[in-house]
Amino acid sequence: MKLHQLEALVASAEAGSIRGAARTLGLSQAAVTRALRELEESERLPLLIRAPEGITFTEHGKVLLMHARLVLNQLDHAHSDLERLRGRVEGRLMIGVTPWITLTFLAEAVRLFRTRMPDIRLELFEGLMAVAQPLLRDGSMDFAVGQLHPGASVQEFACEPVLNYESSVMVRDGHRKARARSIHELLDEDWVLNFATDGQSDLVDYLFTRHGAQLDERRIVRAQSVATLQTMVEKADMCTWCPTILSRVPPFGGRLRPLTLRETFEPRQLGIVTRRNSTLSSAAITFVQCLFDVIRRHARSARKEDLALFETLELLV
Repeated sequence: MKLHQLEALVASAEAGSIRGAARTLGLSQAAVTRALRELEESERLPLLIRAPEGITFTEHGKVLLMHARLVLNQLDHAHSDLERLRGRVEGRLMIGVTPWITLTFLAEAVRLFRTRMPDIRLELFEGLMAVAQPLLRDGSMDFAVGQLHPGASVQEFACEPVLNYESSVMVRDGHRKARARSIHELLDEDWVLNFATDGQSDLVDYLFTRHGAQLDERRIVRAQSVATLQTMVEKADMCTWCPTILSRVPPFGGRLRPLTLRETFEPRQLGIVTRRNSTLSSAAITFVQCLFDVIRRHARSARKEDLALFETLELLV
């Protein structure tokens, strides 16, 4: 298994064809085809399914593709770190950020990072963890600022704690169930929730089953973005469960109402989520430090807005 073969495999996946991969790599189609055939021969496994409309991957190919992306991304990190040691700071940093961090601390952290590492190409991916996890898994994303869902593999991901935060069942202001006092009063409502592909049963157990409530899971709409979640709550009268802090900050403040239920939900933990055993680049480490500095500054502040934020947050760093 050679580096140019892995590059051909990843480029073919991203382009959807060998011709597209050849353009991306600046090689001939014959060279890319040869690299892929040599890879299949060396592994003694079929990796690609070739068709006139393009290529797809066998199950063996999908597994190898995930590892190939990880290898190439780690090599990019190594290159960036070596360039830093040579005195040239360059490279790309891709970060997944949970929406409530985007609405509170992110802008200041980015400004601080830009003063410390102005040559890094920063890519911010606002996404709930169900969206970020696949990108962490294949190495496309350096790290995520978020919270692992119940059922997420602790063997696959690691999480460095930053904050504990409260969570609440919420409805729009003026909802017919705004005075509900138990999760059992909400079982005839539609719900919009975010969870990983394999995480629905764990989340349903956490929100309902352990409290003796049985929700028809056909009532659940899975949202892949906070904008979708917000629209379903405000325009479709759905219930949701999310960080309480969202009810304190624009654009949600005054529009989402946390319900005071008899059932309690333990504080959740937000952290720096990485693929276990991966190595963060120097740029990633610097960004994490910038974020920590900003959060600590707000935690020590006596401003009314900051005091309101930290009524629902507990600093862990």
